[in-house]
Amino acid sequence: MMRLDKLLVELNIGTRSEVKALLKKGLIFVDGEKAGKPEQKVDENSVVITYQGKECTYKKFSYYVINKPKGVITATEDAHERTVMDVFYSQCPDAPKGLAPVGRLDKDTTGLLLITNDGQLAHDMLSPKKHVDKTYYVELDGELTPEDVAALEAGVHIGEGEPTAPATVKYEGGKTCYITIHEGKFHQVKRMFFAVGKTVLELKRTAFGPLVLDEEKLPVGHINELKCESFSCK
Repeated sequence: MMRLDKLLVELNIGTRSEVKALLKKGLIFVDGEKAGKPEQKVDENSVVITYQGKECTYKKFSYYVINKPKGVITATEDAHERTVMDVFYSQCPDAPKGLAPVGRLDKDTTGLLLITNDGQLAHDMLSPKKHVDKTYYVELDGELTPEDVAALEAGVHIGEGEPTAPATVKYEGGKTCYITIHEGKFHQVKRMFFAVGKTVLELKRTAFGPLVLDEEKLPVGHINELKCESFSCK
């Protein structure tokens, strides 16, 4: 059970003081009846709140995916740079507060990014012990040799003592490829290709665990909510 005023704040109807004012004016309905006092206890998992003719139901966790555009940093807030959450809330102003990106993509990297308030899921998706795959489309300044591919798949030294974990590289010639890793070291993909003498010109994440980027349904800069009650990285 949850206090009514707390639930209304969770539903993004207003601040604690704002929802108290709405309750006092009789503008909030609980299961079809005019709401009572702010301290009224309700079952957040089954109650239906109505405000301004719109029904609002509580979800413990929310999950969204964004095809991150270039030029924004992966952070919840920043004093100087535009963040991915600035982009998110500009398009989804009614989304729950407290959402955050899972992991990070560089400022100049595009692609699939999960946004949620499910802290356990975020931990599992990022934990090295879970071995959650991340796949990237890469554009390079030169062609890969068979030796380059073999080195990347075996693990390369990027200046952190131990070599990177084995990767999977899909390369069919030219200056583009796909690489799948399950670690998340700083600038890892760029540093891995630098280790074999190549510079990454464009980088886009195309898959993260069970999530796969479909650019027809999710163009750059767009956001989709995942319509599910729960989510697993297994």
